[in-house]
Amino acid sequence: MTTNSQIYLQPLMPVGNQNNVSKHVPAAKNNSQSFADVLKQTSQPIDFSQHALSRMKERNIVLNDADMQKMSDTVYKMAQKGAKESLIYLKGTAFVVSIANKTVITAMDGVSTKDNIFTNIDSAAIL
Repeated sequence: MTTNSQIYLQPLMPVGNQNNVSKHVPAAKNNSQSFADVLKQTSQPIDFSQHALSRMKERNIVLNDADMQKMSDTVYKMAQKGAKESLIYLKGTAFVVSIANKTVITAMDGVSTKDNIFTNIDSAAIL
């Protein structure tokens, strides 16, 4: 013969002073960006100014998809750290980038960077 046994569980309550029980408080809405905004920012490609494009052409600087992804990821990370104008050094080539505009301003190969001084940058990344 089988019997139907039911067990009734009651919520666990702390023993003692009820005033010490923490209550669920909804998280405060912070000023951080939504996931969609972050995704949109990271998926936007970086632009190249006309000056940068002409320098790349005359210096035979070519970037493949992997290089472009590295640059884009780096620009995103630099923006998160508050950078404004940056030098990104990638595979022997120096790129001066406006982080706020996500735009490469100029590009220099190894020969052009020799004895060159970079001004008006606030950060640098060597990839």
